[in-house]
Amino acid sequence: MRASAGILLFLGFLTAQSSGAEPVDLDDIELPPGFKIEIYANVPNARSLALADHDVVFVSNRRKSSVYAVVPAGEANPQVLEIATGLKTPNGIAFFNGDLYIAEVGRILRLNDVESQLNIRPVPEVLDIELPGETHHGWRYIGIGPDYKLYVAIGAPCNICDRGAEGFAQIIRMNLDGSGREIYAEGIRNSVGFTWHPDTGELWFTDNGRDMMGDDIPPDELNRAPAKGLHFGYPYCHAGDIPDPEFGEGKECDDFTAPAQKLGPHVAALGVKFYTGEMFPPEYHGQIFVAEHGSWNRSKKIGYRISLVRLENGAPVSYEVFAEGWMRKEKVSGRPVDLLVLADGSMLVSDDYGGKIYRISYEK
Repeated sequence: MRASAGILLFLGFLTAQSSGAEPVDLDDIELPPGFKIEIYANVPNARSLALADHDVVFVSNRRKSSVYAVVPAGEANPQVLEIATGLKTPNGIAFFNGDLYIAEVGRILRLNDVESQLNIRPVPEVLDIELPGETHHGWRYIGIGPDYKLYVAIGAPCNICDRGAEGFAQIIRMNLDGSGREIYAEGIRNSVGFTWHPDTGELWFTDNGRDMMGDDIPPDELNRAPAKGLHFGYPYCHAGDIPDPEFGEGKECDDFTAPAQKLGPHVAALGVKFYTGEMFPPEYHGQIFVAEHGSWNRSKKIGYRISLVRLENGAPVSYEVFAEGWMRKEKVSGRPVDLLVLADGSMLVSDDYGGKIYRISYEK
């Protein structure tokens, strides 16, 4: 498929998405025995999730350019408040020490002491952090690591191109005021989800493989970056062992860091979280959940699910489906984006297609 045809196909997918999703039927969602899924809140185009104090959940909205706070209200439905609006593709959010960080395409904002101002739309502070303004893969994902530094994903501004020297295809990190900026990892086409191992503090992240190489290659990736300075192959090599037909000539895949786990091809792996709660059975403790947003350029759809990567001695040993049913007979009712473990051990899942946040719980 030519690149221009792929762009038209993608735009057609977005048009279909904006016209309204098939309503999700929670009875269609298949989970392991003992697990239950319910609608936690209705939030338009719900994207990234960030947990604050008292189970307040912040939610980004990439399309409406807003950020919401979902405030628990006892047994009743949580209250949904729009706390920021008029932003430019505010996908990435992170909460730390009372403040909410919001990543637009070209800048990062901070809402100071945000929980005390939920009803008045606090005025954001613009941090002194310069980011590229290209919008292709320009929706940033951010997080604050156990080193108290801000990590920012900078996707490649293309399907396939070699612009790493210009500051693309990287995860960067810096102090919370923007100082001390450095490249943490590179050779990353487009990461829209990362997390840290709860014991070792190692960074794990998803990466979306390139398009237009066919239905089944390359796989998406789950990567592990225990230290800074690693290169994960893009645009020269994909998934550790697939040379790129355009940029791979003269390159050896062994020279780059291979993924910790290959995921499904074109599943659009986004949010990733270690399960750190106590509610789920012991065999899920410390394991990795991945939100697979779903393919757009594949002849047969794949993804639209939550997958589970099981670890032994810190390394992946299996990759399996945990929750599915948002896509049946090629019809889509939901697209999982991000994951969040609440204090009670239940797990939230955002769905930008259906405009919902789900809560997955377990009961013996």
